Formats: sequence, C-alpha cells, structure tokens
Amino acid sequence: MANHASALKRMRQTQKRRARNRHYRSSMRTQIKKVRAAVEAGDHETASQELNAAVAVIQRLAGKKIIHPRNASRKVSRLYAAVNGLKASE
Repeated sequence: MANHASALKRMRQTQKRRARNRHYRSSMRTQIKKVRAAVEAGDHETASQELNAAVAVIQRLAGKKIIHPRNASRKVSRLYAAVNGLKASE
C-alpha cells in the first residue's frame, strides 16, 4: 500500500482511468459484435451502418491511446473485409 500522498493520488488516478478505459473498450467490442451479427444475418444495409459506427468508435479509441493504432487499423480492416465480402456474395 502506498504511503506518500503523491502515490495515493497516482493510485486514485489510475483507478479512474482504468474504469474509463474498460468502459470504452467494452463499448467498442459491443459495436464490433453488432457488425459481426449483421454480417452473419446477411443484412448488408445494417452491416454497413453498424460498420460506420464501429469504425468511428475504434478510431476514437486509437486517438485517445486506449488501443494501439495498429490494433485499431487491423480491427477496421477485418470489419471492412467482412462487410465487403458480404456484398460480393450477394
């Protein structure tokens, strides 16, 4: 357990940031699941709308350094590939 005031403050800040980052990551995962569900259902219209929302969330998190920029790029690329693959199969 920390004894210095600065260490206690650092612990409080870390806890707040961790909770906030977990919330953001959770919402990102939910958005990705919505895209995947639309692709599984074969609904291109819904999938493309959900894709736009998911990409916005992912890019925002990468900009805030909550996820690594390359991780964000990989996620976006795979989502686009899934949605475009759905379009090609129609």
